[in-house]
Amino acid sequence: MTGAAGLIGSALVAHFLERGWQVAALDRDAPGLKQLEREGVELRVVDVSDEAQVRAFWEGETRVDLLVNNAGIASPEAGPVETLALEDWQAWLGAGLTGPMLMVKHGARALRTAGGAVVNITSTRAAMSEPDCEPYAAAKGGLEALTHALAVSLGPDVRVNAVAPGWISANGDLRPVDHRQHPVGRVGRPEDVAGAVAWLAEAGFVTGQTVVVDGGMTRKMIYAD
Repeated sequence: MTGAAGLIGSALVAHFLERGWQVAALDRDAPGLKQLEREGVELRVVDVSDEAQVRAFWEGETRVDLLVNNAGIASPEAGPVETLALEDWQAWLGAGLTGPMLMVKHGARALRTAGGAVVNITSTRAAMSEPDCEPYAAAKGGLEALTHALAVSLGPDVRVNAVAPGWISANGDLRPVDHRQHPVGRVGRPEDVAGAVAWLAEAGFVTGQTVVVDGGMTRKMIYAD
């Protein structure tokens, strides 16, 4: 699990631990990783945009059943594109797109050995946007395309899919309207994403797909009153 110290990442770690998996939790946030310390978890401080660090992680790993690429810059807002710094653009793409590619590049042999699976965490922002989110949208859109490209290249040994979350929150202070606007009647929870990832880990006839987990929002027509 990359990006393991974040909101969705920590839920993923907990979900798979509860089901008896051994989990390697990767993040560049060392204090955040410390909060995940428990039996069955190997904590590794890794910046997935750094190829040397990714290569070092995979050394000695001979068999991996599941790779979840969840790392990325969480905030989608980058400010106006006219003032977007190139280093900021590269940071978003480095964590959210280059990182998953490097994790698969160096982990492919271990995944092939296990007949394993990859699940990339994208976003509904790969298909829809708010203003001033260009690098986030580009990273997530690129990751969705990378997903189906890898599925074709690595099959039949390795399946590669993606989960695209919508609004996911663990905040109990949201307004009723925030929940009510969703066709399912509520904002998503991190556990919703974890459940979809777990299903894809076992869905042997599914590859190259993006599963949208957004409470139906991308299927809802919205017009201003």
